[in-house]
Amino acid sequence: MSNRWRWGAVVVVLVMAAAGGTGYVVTQRGRANHVVVVTRPVIRPDVMNALPLRGTASATPSGVAAALARASADPAFGGSLTGLVVDAETGEVLLDRDGGTPMTPASTAKLLTAAAALTTLSPTATLHTDVLRAGTTLYLRGGGDVTLTARPVAAAAYPRPASIATLAAATAHSTTTVTALCADVSAWSGPSAAPGWTPGYVTDGDVEVPTPLEVDEGYVSTHSHARAAHPARSALAAFAAALKAAGVRAPSRPGCVKSAPAGATVVASVQSPPVAALVQHMLTTSDNDLAEAIGRTVATAAGQPPSFAGEAAAITAGLDRLGIPTDGLRLLDASGLSRLDRVSGTTLVAVLRAAVRDPSLRGLLDGIPVAGATGTLVKRFRTKASRAGAGVVRAKTGTLAGVNSLAGTVVDAEPRVLVFAFFTDRAISPSRAEAALDRLAAILAGCGCHL
Repeated sequence: MSNRWRWGAVVVVLVMAAAGGTGYVVTQRGRANHVVVVTRPVIRPDVMNALPLRGTASATPSGVAAALARASADPAFGGSLTGLVVDAETGEVLLDRDGGTPMTPASTAKLLTAAAALTTLSPTATLHTDVLRAGTTLYLRGGGDVTLTARPVAAAAYPRPASIATLAAATAHSTTTVTALCADVSAWSGPSAAPGWTPGYVTDGDVEVPTPLEVDEGYVSTHSHARAAHPARSALAAFAAALKAAGVRAPSRPGCVKSAPAGATVVASVQSPPVAALVQHMLTTSDNDLAEAIGRTVATAAGQPPSFAGEAAAITAGLDRLGIPTDGLRLLDASGLSRLDRVSGTTLVAVLRAAVRDPSLRGLLDGIPVAGATGTLVKRFRTKASRAGAGVVRAKTGTLAGVNSLAGTVVDAEPRVLVFAFFTDRAISPSRAEAALDRLAAILAGCGCHL
């Protein structure tokens, strides 16, 4: 019986998988051909809901502690490891290794951004890019859609990102002559970098300078990690080229950055994929630009300034509404890039447990990578020590220099769903720390952990 349910659990996790640097940040670097698309989800909530969270036996704190004791002492952690493991159904704490201590979360902070977005925004909400006209001047006004593309969109892309070419074609229906083109970036405010960000994040391609108007996340080509020095002007240039292709006479090298006047009229608009799909993509690929865009959107919806400080306040307020404990929480951004961010295992595990139990947060689970199969875990959980976790662990990764984290869900051998979060801030190397974290999750997957 136990083995039959175990394989059923594996199938469920793989079905949900379909549903869905150096600078050393695990983000989008390493992807030479950068295309912002979201995989088509195949969601089977009926199957997931049919999976019993508890089997015939229960993991015990002593069993979990004994099972993880040796792996927790791995030298890769540099003597610093905090962790928390909880039974998803009962909430019983099975391991508490200073789980309430706030740690640098790196990209596991995106779990908090996702939870706040799914509760603050409608899953079907979209981000708009508008063209406004005042006389013979056009204003390209960004609404934070960093998935907007100037490249051809594949017919099978799901969901289809908004296209500059589509926007230009729509503009051509109402305008034939343009004397000036301006970029309107008034939707966001505040500084261009959060406290705790390093200049290398932008120069190394880990994130673009936050702006509500950019195309292809500021990447200058599909074969380079380099980002545009001024993403809004680059977007404006791409729009000018698309207008020319659509038959509209417009300045070929526009450079005006100015807000549209109050009397300007919207003449064309395109929309991003829905928020639910954006959240999924953000988590699967650990997309920093998208995390910041979603954070600003949450801030605006919550009545906060669309800035780093505003998004941090709005995300924290969203967690409070969900009843998530936020003791010691300190957010300086929405992506987890800031080395000054602090999140405890208690907070992350509470978010994950809520996602397992609350259908409104199921989109969060859909986006978390599956061990050995998708996203930032596609090349992990493949060694002898960790392969027991392949397919049955779903986890969000986090990596900054010296910092590694892993937080997610695991179906154990009984089977039951456990939620966990592990952090180290003294990692001796990223690869060794990742392997050690994977081993911890794989041990949870491979044992019943009851003594």
